[in-house]
Amino acid sequence: MPEIGFIMLCLVILSAMVFDYINGFHDTANAIATCVSTRALSVKAAIVMAAGLNFAGAMASTKVASTIGQGIVQATHITQTVILAGILGAIVWNIITWYYRIPSSSSHAIIGGIIGAVIVHDGTGALIWRGIQKIVLSLILSPVFGVIVGFIFMVVIMWIFRNKAPFGLNKAFRHLQVLSAAFMAFAHGTADAQKSMGVITMALVSYKYLPTFDVPVWVKLTCAIAMGLGTAAGGWRIIKTVGKDFVKLQPVHGFCAETASAGVILGAASLGLPVSTTHVITSSILGIGLSKRITAVNWKVAYRILFASILTIPLSAIVSGMVYLLLNPFLGK
Repeated sequence: MPEIGFIMLCLVILSAMVFDYINGFHDTANAIATCVSTRALSVKAAIVMAAGLNFAGAMASTKVASTIGQGIVQATHITQTVILAGILGAIVWNIITWYYRIPSSSSHAIIGGIIGAVIVHDGTGALIWRGIQKIVLSLILSPVFGVIVGFIFMVVIMWIFRNKAPFGLNKAFRHLQVLSAAFMAFAHGTADAQKSMGVITMALVSYKYLPTFDVPVWVKLTCAIAMGLGTAAGGWRIIKTVGKDFVKLQPVHGFCAETASAGVILGAASLGLPVSTTHVITSSILGIGLSKRITAVNWKVAYRILFASILTIPLSAIVSGMVYLLLNPFLGK
């Protein structure tokens, strides 16, 4: 009969795959909401494209995985139960926000989940505060950059094509938007699949399967496949919120939002900084809306997104802490 440690490791890996799958359909909207809402692509075609490029992006880098796996908690305080509770807490929060059509951050959820489980397990002294400050700062600043870059990019594009008729301009950008959506889908895979890679590798190091933190190829593949499959499952509930209810978009607006977002996300990923693709794309759309006029933004939706962004880390931390308390009597520390 397999030892309890190996069973726990398998549970962690399975849970991380489920998280990646949910992340895929939960965050599908990040890559394709704008091109669907502007009818540059059908829902089916957009989801298939996003799934393939999510997979490709997930295989591209592991810098963010290293930040998640080594920058939140001291290695000596990590156990399989802690990791499992952290993942389950993030999954619960993602399902809740998906059900209520709130585009919340899977990045915030997994970070909050790990933090909450660790605190209940061994107190705040187990946390790497410098690493957490760096991560939280990147999560806060990336939407700010999203608004600024989206606003400036939109203004520049409109100035360059100021003499073009709106119909002709949007017809041309409908084709270009397919490329920008592909760029965004690749960026989403690069940024988001790495969170699960980091968590699984953390568990492998804790189990002594790996001597040092180095993401194995099979971990990259399984996370990439799980996210790709989740993306293929779609996420129309959030697509509607991001692509239709927030700001009314034309193809030129979608192109600017996706290109600006992908640039911010890939720039952060190259530095190993975990950012929320959800918040970057929604903030870029906000910047696009503000470039038109303040009333172009549905501020009720904006407040819902802001509310979710503030609450995600603490609430996912609370949920994961409760999960840890439930699991610990049966699985041990």
